Amino acid sequence: MLEVGSIIFSMAVLVFLAYRGFSVLVLAPAAAMIAVMISGGESLLGYYTQIFMVKLGDFAIVYFPLFLLSAIFGKLMEISGSAKSIANYISERIGAEKAILAIILSSSVLTYGGVSLFVVAFAVYPIAVELFRKSATPKRLIPGAIALGSFTFTMVALPGTPAIQNAIPAQYFGTNTFAAPGLGIIASIMMLFLGMAWMNRQLKAAKANGEGYGKHADKVMSVSGGNLPNFWEAVIPIVIVVLVNYVCIKFVFPRLDHSYLQQPKYGSIDIKSVASNWAVISAVFFAVVFLLGYHYKNIDVTKCLNMGASDSLAPIFNTASVVGYGAVIKYLSGFAMIKDGIIAISSGNPLISGTLVTGVLSAITGSASGGISIAMDVLGRQLLEMANQAHIDPEALHRIIALSCGSLHAFPHNGAVITLFAICGLTHRDSYKDILVVAMLVPLVATIATMLIYSAFGSF
Repeated sequence: MLEVGSIIFSMAVLVFLAYRGFSVLVLAPAAAMIAVMISGGESLLGYYTQIFMVKLGDFAIVYFPLFLLSAIFGKLMEISGSAKSIANYISERIGAEKAILAIILSSSVLTYGGVSLFVVAFAVYPIAVELFRKSATPKRLIPGAIALGSFTFTMVALPGTPAIQNAIPAQYFGTNTFAAPGLGIIASIMMLFLGMAWMNRQLKAAKANGEGYGKHADKVMSVSGGNLPNFWEAVIPIVIVVLVNYVCIKFVFPRLDHSYLQQPKYGSIDIKSVASNWAVISAVFFAVVFLLGYHYKNIDVTKCLNMGASDSLAPIFNTASVVGYGAVIKYLSGFAMIKDGIIAISSGNPLISGTLVTGVLSAITGSASGGISIAMDVLGRQLLEMANQAHIDPEALHRIIALSCGSLHAFPHNGAVITLFAICGLTHRDSYKDILVVAMLVPLVATIATMLIYSAFGSF
């Protein structure tokens, strides 16, 4: 039990100190080494340099192109005014009195289009401040609204979403980001309506208590580059991301000769293991090219590229650090006990095993992408074999496991949660309760419900 206790204690340290504002870049390796010391690991330096740093590097190598292009894309959307134009359009159509719904939908459109959730928070926050002030909606509800729109159904449920959390399972299951679209849409609807129900309940309670926006010294970022593009110009890059991603997966890659990938210098891999990642990279690349070409007269191209490149570093290394933390945990004997216990409880059902392992790892690492990355590394091939033996559709397995990584990830030490609070100028004490409900409990309910629906009606 000491081995299991070491993992629980290190996670508690990670959560508590992240709640207090410490950087995950410092906390992740420190918490990992605490777990190693308590569990009696062979060598702290061995675990740090040969496991933590190696796995951190492996994740960065595979996903840095996507993080880099996404950050540049987001910066171009921000500086060109496209992101703000989209948010303004939705807000104007819905009205200031429905501020929460407007911010949820604005965040959803941007995230589904491939804009990093970090960038979405920066782009939507100024609109949220304006709308929430006009409607006397408490500012403390802004993080919950943004999180519901960008941390939940657009991240793991909607078919074709280019989020990494949706792309990772494809490498192991031979699927793509459009896996089990019907199940994904149903899960998305559940998350949106349950999350909205909670946020409206919170708003109603606040109004009943006479609570308004509150006294806050808001610092809102302005958009450079002159007049905003109109809505239809602004959404073209998002359409490009979705369409190119779909066309690459469905038509382009299947028709090309990829036999060269079998050569040792390419890792002797099959196209299915990289197709999804390649498709998203290609999609975001073409969107970036469009933005540069369409707005080059109104933006400083050098500044946009440099700022985008810089903006990509913190997100990928925060995520890669928790992947490194999870990798260390994976090699401790306590993790084997936890994993074996989960599989035993699930009676060998790959849907239940995959969901539990992914959810637990996402909770431990405080990262949906980190949790699902480690889970797939540890159990991906085994889960696919179990699914084939049980005649379970790999697309359903993909979708349900993707949902599970978004159900327990938003603990206080989650990097996106910390960043969101910093942008909004709020604290965990102000708004974390809403994040807990809309970004953890609601997705958990949707995950369980989707699993039951598949069991009853199959994949669609």
